[in-house]
Order: sequence, then C-alpha cells, then structure tokens
Amino acid sequence: MSDPVAMASALVHAEYHMFQLADDEQHDQPAFRPENGLIFSKPGLAVVLVGINSGVVNTTVEVYRHPVGRLDTDEWDEVVDHSIESISGQMRVTVLMDDPPELPTLTPFGPGPYRVRVHARGRDRSTDGHVSEPVEDYLLQIWPGRHEPDAVHKQTDRTGALFRRAADQPVEMPSSPPEDDWERKARARLRRHGN
Repeated sequence: MSDPVAMASALVHAEYHMFQLADDEQHDQPAFRPENGLIFSKPGLAVVLVGINSGVVNTTVEVYRHPVGRLDTDEWDEVVDHSIESISGQMRVTVLMDDPPELPTLTPFGPGPYRVRVHARGRDRSTDGHVSEPVEDYLLQIWPGRHEPDAVHKQTDRTGALFRRAADQPVEMPSSPPEDDWERKARARLRRHGN
C-alpha cells in the first residue's frame, strides 16, 4: 500500500448528526437518502452521519494517490467505500456552525470523481446526545477513483441501522402546497357564495 500524500487528525464539530465534505461554496445538502447508513452525497458535497446530535468527534483524514489496498475493519463498527465528486478540486471537511477544522484538502488531484472509505466507531455511545468530549471516531481514506456503487465492508452499529431504515421510508410529497387556514376559509366562503 502506498503512503498517504497528506494525513492529519482533528476534532470536528458535528451538528444535527452530521459533518460534511464540501467544495467551496457548496452548502445545499443533498436529498436525505442514507442508504448505507454512514455517508451520502451529490456533486460537490457529501454528508457523513454521526450518532451524536451535536459536539465534537475525532476525525483522521488520509489522502492517497492510488486506491487503498489494505482493509482493516477489526477496530471499527461501520466501514463503507463511497464515490464522491469534487467540482473545484478543493473539497474539505466542513461543519455547519463552526470554522472548518485544520485538515488537508481531500481532493488535491483536481476536480473529478474520488472514492472515500469512511470508518466509524462509537456512534451508539451517546446517540442523540450533546457532547463536549469526543465519544466517536472517524477515519476518512480518500483517493481518485471512478464512480462506483457503494462497497459496504462492515455494518454493526444501531445508529447505522436506524439511518438505513430511514432511507427505506418513502418520502411523500404533497400534491399541492398546503394552504394557510385563512386561504382555505376564504376559498370555502367564495364557493358558498357562488363565486
């Protein structure tokens, strides 16, 4: 296995059960479809799902020039390979309510498709909690690679199972936007008076 071209660890502030991998100016979250229970994405933005509602998580980033050959699942609860796409070639770990952590650029080889192997552990320790000390750990290994279906290597935590169940639920969209109560009453009054 080749050595990483960049590697660093930092505390990442998660909010609303997530932190993001985002290109500059990419903030519109993709549709909530966490089929693998750990990461989902659209071009320019990926969402990594965490167990806590808010607080810090330990995060290590390793950037590679070539695919990571060695796979280690022993110390992790969930491990998934997922395809992401960088629009700018400047994708970084970002957070919603805080300054971005001091971690390397994830996509230093320019715009295009990449694979990210996301490792997670500890998501069941304080589910929905608000923590000031980290109880969850993440390892992101990333390399340039064509778009492929997710490769699930390990899925054992309850949090991931809950996210996967949520992805299986159909999202019902209203056939028309709901009217405010005053609009509904006004339309009913007009119908009664023959207008």
